[in-house]
Amino acid sequence: MYKIASSIISANFAKLGEEIVTVIASGADIVHIEVMNKHFVPTYRNGSKACAAIRPITQAPIEIHLTGGYNADLSLNDLVPEYAKAGASIITFHPQAADRDAYNLPSFENIERTIDLIHELGCKAGLAFNAGTPFSYLDHVISKIDVVLIMSKQTGLIVGQKFIPESLNKIRTARKKINDSGRNIALEVHGDLNLSNIAQIAMAGADTFVIGSALFEAGNENDPNHYDSVIAALRAEIEKAG
Repeated sequence: MYKIASSIISANFAKLGEEIVTVIASGADIVHIEVMNKHFVPTYRNGSKACAAIRPITQAPIEIHLTGGYNADLSLNDLVPEYAKAGASIITFHPQAADRDAYNLPSFENIERTIDLIHELGCKAGLAFNAGTPFSYLDHVISKIDVVLIMSKQTGLIVGQKFIPESLNKIRTARKKINDSGRNIALEVHGDLNLSNIAQIAMAGADTFVIGSALFEAGNENDPNHYDSVIAALRAEIEKAG
């Protein structure tokens, strides 16, 4: 089953609650929150208060994407309980964050420790891969994770980044690994997804699509139902994958 995750980074923050309620009613399945915390990106944005504020207004799953996770002030395993308590359903992190975590363990053990912590707190666990991140991390923990997130643009704050075509090969490789594992793992893609490329991405094997500007910045904002047609058009393209 294909799912659309709405990335609130592109929403109108002046009326964020209304935006989320409307986009979910229009057919989006997941609320996707990117947490920027000075590892891959230079600023801190979208703290747990945003998650806690959203949780009461929707029954939809909330995915927290920790775009980093380690710096001098914030340890990955300190952040995870904060977001679980705030109402997260899925917590996705980058393996590079666990490499430098506060625990004196080899990197793979750090990753497993974080996945176990996420599960203990009642959330699903996801592992995110930048364009240059090797799948050796995935091979090691595929028996434990619930989501694989492929970044199809560079993680960061550069506005207007384009879809990286090589991401299609990464998606195909991830799909094969998931199928070979025999486990029900979501394969999610994030980064400049739109009507022109979403069918290709689905054909490559993705089943969950993080949509930001192509959703929130499309259509007529004065029309309360304008997200209906945007999501319908996206789903029509996705269905071309068969």
